Amino acid sequence: MKKKIVVLASGRGSNFAALVQFIKRKKLNAEIVALISDNPTAGALLLADSFNIRAICIPFRKEERTNFNEKLFKTLKDSEPDLIVAAGFMKILPPEIVNYFERKIINIHPSLLPAFPGIGSIQKAWEYGVQVTGCTTHFIDNTLDGGIIILQSIVKIKPNMSLADLESAIHKEEHKILPKSVKYFIEGKIKIINRRVVIEE
Repeated sequence: MKKKIVVLASGRGSNFAALVQFIKRKKLNAEIVALISDNPTAGALLLADSFNIRAICIPFRKEERTNFNEKLFKTLKDSEPDLIVAAGFMKILPPEIVNYFERKIINIHPSLLPAFPGIGSIQKAWEYGVQVTGCTTHFIDNTLDGGIIILQSIVKIKPNMSLADLESAIHKEEHKILPKSVKYFIEGKIKIINRRVVIEE
């Protein structure tokens, strides 16, 4: 039986698209059963339609956060996923979702955690003047981007790089390590020893 994956995305969905293509190419024993977005204008919703993947929008409004959390939780439980992938999902998941799906939610973050958690990470790294940055996949827990790290990829900031160049370089690395992390999870190769992930080949 194929493992079921649900993807959460708020934006254009480039990581979602990379994951779809990776699963097809590598013939993983998994399928993406739904794409859920909090943003009605997210490009990821259109991509899901083009891939014949169920697209679900649960619009987010600050004044209705509790209602949003309840709808998202119900939708996730109804989907019965083996894995949830937050691929550019710009909302913090509530504890009830994180606890229910403990170590079954993988997030992609555009920095070398624990540096520059939260939003605007690429620009923060750029403005800070670091010489290397990158991206990280990690399990989501009830901290801000503080969950157990799965994979990281380094991007060197070259003297002639623009911020747009850096963003592009980081996104390319995201498209590599997120699918790999999903593959390792689906194939049961992730072992956690005292917060350190060991990939069992």
